[in-house]
Amino acid sequence: MPNLTSTSEFLLLEFSDIQELQLLHFFVFLAVYLVAVTGNLLIIMAVVLDHHLHVPMYFFLMNLAILDLGSISVILPKAMANSLLNSRSISYSGCVAQVFFYFLLAGTNFAILTVMAHDRYVAICSPLQYEIIMHKGACIQMAASACFAGILNASLNTGGTFAITFCSNVIHQFFCEVPQIVKLSCSDLYLIEIGILLFSSFLFGGCFIYIVITYMKIFATVLRMPSVNSRKKALSTCIPHLTVVSLFLFTGTFAYVRPPGDTSSEMNVICALIYAILPPLLNPFIYSIRNKEIKTALLKLTDFGHFPQTSSSKILLVKLS
Repeated sequence: MPNLTSTSEFLLLEFSDIQELQLLHFFVFLAVYLVAVTGNLLIIMAVVLDHHLHVPMYFFLMNLAILDLGSISVILPKAMANSLLNSRSISYSGCVAQVFFYFLLAGTNFAILTVMAHDRYVAICSPLQYEIIMHKGACIQMAASACFAGILNASLNTGGTFAITFCSNVIHQFFCEVPQIVKLSCSDLYLIEIGILLFSSFLFGGCFIYIVITYMKIFATVLRMPSVNSRKKALSTCIPHLTVVSLFLFTGTFAYVRPPGDTSSEMNVICALIYAILPPLLNPFIYSIRNKEIKTALLKLTDFGHFPQTSSSKILLVKLS
């Protein structure tokens, strides 16, 4: 097979050969993208503009919304453009950028979720020391550390992926997904990327173990609370975070912990849609539905005209209420 290391572009998977169906995919992706962008922007605006939400928990929630907004923007716009223009191509540099930024945002996302677990632990288990431990400087340092971990994860995975020799430029996925790119290798250098993926899994596994241990301590503290109302209030601040962590882990596990080789292209696409699209789409709803402070901030901002009441924001606010 020819060596295509110097190829200038890759060819992505088409959803359909029929132009009408491609347009349908475009409008479906456009609707999903607009809902995700609107939801995450509303969270960001609420935290930024409402001084009552200028506390560590909502600072990290704002960071999470920014990361979700970025991760879905890395994938969907190119997929929509290809469907609209009846194209399959993505440039080599565009593919590199897509891999890098997706790993950067996904890695930072999970690191922020780990930091949010620590925030809930301090708030519930050491409430009298909360302001001392979770001060502004500490929160910024935690967010910066999460970003550094994401950059390291993205650099290793991107470098390892595109250091291999490719024997084909046809990627059986609608975006540059690393497992599908590795399958194009015609040398043993793909073992480097497998090693890096295992290293990333180790990092994610460490964060997961930390979250589990943290919540074991939180639940132990909650069970010792004498008041039922105190227990409910403490748990109500943890449920959205646990739901988001579970969604992130289950969708990622569903996508990557699968037997390789015999998986059909349709199943690959479904798995990719689940882990790449669902979390940034659903996270704003998860955090807003049970959070009275977020809903109050959004309603207050729209009621008093602090930002324009677009039709999308009105529809989302009705759903959240």
